[in-house]
Amino acid sequence: MADKETQQPEGLPVVFLHRPPSFILPFGDHLRSQFHVLDPYESPEPYESFLARHASSIRALMTMGPTLVSAEFLDRLPVLELIVATSAGLDHIDLPACRSRGIVVTNASPAFAEDVADCAVGLLIDVLRRISAADRFVRGRMWPVKETYPLGFKLGGKRVGIVGLGSIGSEVAKRLSAFGCTIAYTSRNKKQSVPFPFYANVRDLAANSDVLVLCCALTKETYHLVNKDVMVALGKEGVIINVGRGSLINEKELVQCLVGGEIGGAGLDVYENEPNVPKELFGLDNVVLSPHSA
Repeated sequence: MADKETQQPEGLPVVFLHRPPSFILPFGDHLRSQFHVLDPYESPEPYESFLARHASSIRALMTMGPTLVSAEFLDRLPVLELIVATSAGLDHIDLPACRSRGIVVTNASPAFAEDVADCAVGLLIDVLRRISAADRFVRGRMWPVKETYPLGFKLGGKRVGIVGLGSIGSEVAKRLSAFGCTIAYTSRNKKQSVPFPFYANVRDLAANSDVLVLCCALTKETYHLVNKDVMVALGKEGVIINVGRGSLINEKELVQCLVGGEIGGAGLDVYENEPNVPKELFGLDNVVLSPHSA
């Protein structure tokens, strides 16, 4: 493959692309019109050699997908000042290491907020109204055999608890309010400008909700935030929607609660060990799955 590094005009700010080898850059041409892009996977030079040769000039890094940015990796970039994540989540970046080095980190959460919120609402409607299951019912030619299909549940009037009322959670609240849902939330801090009821912890929120929508970041504090205790509090007809990170939920306990009927359903866009999804979920009609595409 030709080295695009040599084809770019000089004098532009340098940006290093930190990405999986298979990741396709959809906005590559536009990026190269504004920056001198260093992409090791578009160079015939070995990765380690490429990185070492350019390390002293890399002041900005763009990270894509789940590519790890560790303290050890940062040690190799002595003049790095800025990391731009094209994702909403930052759990793949060693934030304390960045902080200690004075490196600014930013993400794309505001840019994706509306799209992720749309997906969260879509998953919720699908779970409640059993749309994907109904599609399988028709395609499997079960309609002429069974004649009737079990109805789902109405969205309007549902009590929705949002975990993390940031840019994404706020867009979810806006959309579900329009459907006639009652909104409450939990977050790191109570937001003074928000009219919705605030709960100090996720269990109390679950106990007063029909639906939990997870929109918060994954941190040490939010790891396995939703466990069996929270799911039992949500109740046998409760629904969990996760568009945050898979490890916000104790996935093993989620599977147990779904299989055992402890909760009513789930819509999941993220998982603990992507791209691996628990096989127990595949046969459950009250579960809707998407491949981290929100």
